[in-house]
Amino acid sequence: MKQTLSLILLALLAACSSQSSPDAEPAADETVSVTPAPPVAPEKPVPAPDPAPSANTLTLAGLGDLRIGEPVPATSSWKAEGVQASDGCLVMASPDYPDAYAIVEANKVRRITISEGSPVKLVEGIGPGASEATVKQYFAFPATPHKYGDPPAKYLTAPNAASGDPALRFEIGSDGTVSQIHVGTMPVLGYVEACS
Repeated sequence: MKQTLSLILLALLAACSSQSSPDAEPAADETVSVTPAPPVAPEKPVPAPDPAPSANTLTLAGLGDLRIGEPVPATSSWKAEGVQASDGCLVMASPDYPDAYAIVEANKVRRITISEGSPVKLVEGIGPGASEATVKQYFAFPATPHKYGDPPAKYLTAPNAASGDPALRFEIGSDGTVSQIHVGTMPVLGYVEACS
């Protein structure tokens, strides 16, 4: 019986040793099965960051080197223009921004206005000449009657304008298009005649 057991063990060992090791090359008549790697999902592209506003973009922070609530930088191209309404309020313009002006009170920029002919636009692409319908696609602002223009002329002012933070105000002309866009803080944001 011992001899039979030994023979069985020897047979088993022989069978095991005839199998190739994992590192051995397969025999010519041996088929090798390869399990494919699981599919890898392609990486999603990382979205490009929003482009920085260009020099001709009016934002709630300001325009160019002008910042709402801050003094006009000493090296700025913005300078007082024409006759001023009072010593406490200055209207400033820059050759770099035609058809735009800024109102400065207490030595700080309180409002920036762009008018028809200005190449400056908001980040949304809205500038003077845009339709009221285009403005309303982005800004659902309440309307108030225009002081000088006949309907449909009106003002569209951000509802948070009284908060003290910079806000937007659109002037819609009698033709239903934007005649001016203002960014600033109240009460200066609501002035209808430059410094008043």
